Amino acid sequence: MLQLAITAGILYYLAHCCLGYWFYDVLGQPLFYGLVFGIVSGDMETSMILGGSIQLIYLGMIFAGGNLPSDAGLAGAIAIPLALASNLSAEAAVVLAVPFGVLGAFVDQIRRTVNAFFIHRADTYAKEGNSKGIFMLGTVLPQIFYFLLRFPVVFAAVYVGADAVNAVMEFIPDWLMHGLEVAGGVLPAIGFATIIFTIGKKQLLPYFFIGFFAVQYLQIPTMAAAIFGACIAVLVVFASKARREEA
Repeated sequence: MLQLAITAGILYYLAHCCLGYWFYDVLGQPLFYGLVFGIVSGDMETSMILGGSIQLIYLGMIFAGGNLPSDAGLAGAIAIPLALASNLSAEAAVVLAVPFGVLGAFVDQIRRTVNAFFIHRADTYAKEGNSKGIFMLGTVLPQIFYFLLRFPVVFAAVYVGADAVNAVMEFIPDWLMHGLEVAGGVLPAIGFATIIFTIGKKQLLPYFFIGFFAVQYLQIPTMAAAIFGACIAVLVVFASKARREEA
């Protein structure tokens, strides 16, 4: 649990460190967390199933106006290691992840509020031409604050939370646990439907249904589906380019 807790805290910090326009957004996805926690715990299969199940909830999430409606990073950083330690099913882990995702939105509001102080102070240094002061308030102090805001909370929640989760699970009756698992099975479907609604176009939906039913009925493995999908995408691009050249 100590290794999982430290890993969770570091991952959550990296997910929201905002250091440049680089790879940090990918680091905040539950599917990536599943890979890392799988390496740390030694149970790659279970960890990836947990990460993939939680990821489905947030597929169609849109940051309207830059606001964070729900924090997939906090949901995955806490729910995945707790589920691994408590032997929870993927459906139960999804139910556990949802409230943490909502809590993460409030944590992000704290970040924005404190950042307002850094920005106004940096404006003062900008008027004075103090480049060191701008760098300190624009990079160094925010990163220290981000780390203190995110690492300790996640570390403590994961390190001491497994016992609490196990204690709660012992008192939950079977009928209620079954209901929670059913709800957890529905939530990823809602997330998947949201992403289809967001990016779905009538001329593209046939490709989705072809891929879905090929995997469902022909039992094509994930890697094969990815390869076929990439080849189809290349063919579509080439065909579209040829039509434009002819026109």
